[in-house]
Amino acid sequence: MQGFLEVARRGNVSRAAEAIYVSQPTLTARLHALESELGEKLFVRTRQGMRLTDAGRAFLPYAERATQAVKEGREAIAELNSGSAGHLVLASAPAVSTYVLPPLLERFAAAHPRVEVAVRTGHSEEVLQAVLKSEVQLGLGRELRHHDIELIPFYEEELVLMVAPGHHFADRASVSMADLAGEQLILFDRTSSYYELTQASFASAGLTPRGMFELDNIEAAKKMVERRLGVALLPRTAVSVEVAAGTLRRVSISDGLPLRRRLVAMRRRDVGEPSGVVKAFIDLLLRAEELIPSA
Repeated sequence: MQGFLEVARRGNVSRAAEAIYVSQPTLTARLHALESELGEKLFVRTRQGMRLTDAGRAFLPYAERATQAVKEGREAIAELNSGSAGHLVLASAPAVSTYVLPPLLERFAAAHPRVEVAVRTGHSEEVLQAVLKSEVQLGLGRELRHHDIELIPFYEEELVLMVAPGHHFADRASVSMADLAGEQLILFDRTSSYYELTQASFASAGLTPRGMFELDNIEAAKKMVERRLGVALLPRTAVSVEVAAGTLRRVSISDGLPLRRRLVAMRRRDVGEPSGVVKAFIDLLLRAEELIPSA
């Protein structure tokens, strides 16, 4: 196509060959191959040089569009590899998409304004399946192992004890697990690893909470604590706004198991080394500890 266009512009095969850095016989052979494929002569040789036939003139705009499309395709690949444009499809566990992901996506969008991002939400087991089925490029959630999946740790989430400002724990520097067991405990999302962490901490101390409310989401649990219906162990990233506003207070626990879980990015092992927008987002994830606000 490029050779055809150069001959059409210059009317001379030798000058066209020089322009695209090939020999004249090579360009002549390419033109004959193109004419053979199209089944039409594209040029006639005259005393003034090479002149387009009617078929050549009809073909010219299509050749121009084809070469422009190839050029734009190369540019699109270069942009994709550089992370400056493209599509990023993520799957994320609910607490991650609500409290951890927004500040990261805000930073990512500012640095990569031409990248289109889509986020699907589901429990970590569903996130893993979406990655395995190649429905998404990256999954974000708790650590679930699978032989086909590479795990990239990026953040360690901590459960913290939250009480209302008027609660009798509010002015204490710390409380014990025994103190906590005597309170009405507000739990959220029985299917989550946070629920498992809470139960394991009480079990390790040989304690059982006096009473429990069970809710299906973190936001509802925060509202219950604010209304002094109990206390709750909540993800640190989920309560930064309330702590800053003074509607919730954080109280340290002096004993018990560390209430932490590791968040990971999940990626298929067989897709090769990360590149382009995926690599750019992973690089940002690895800075999550400094970018995510928390109480």
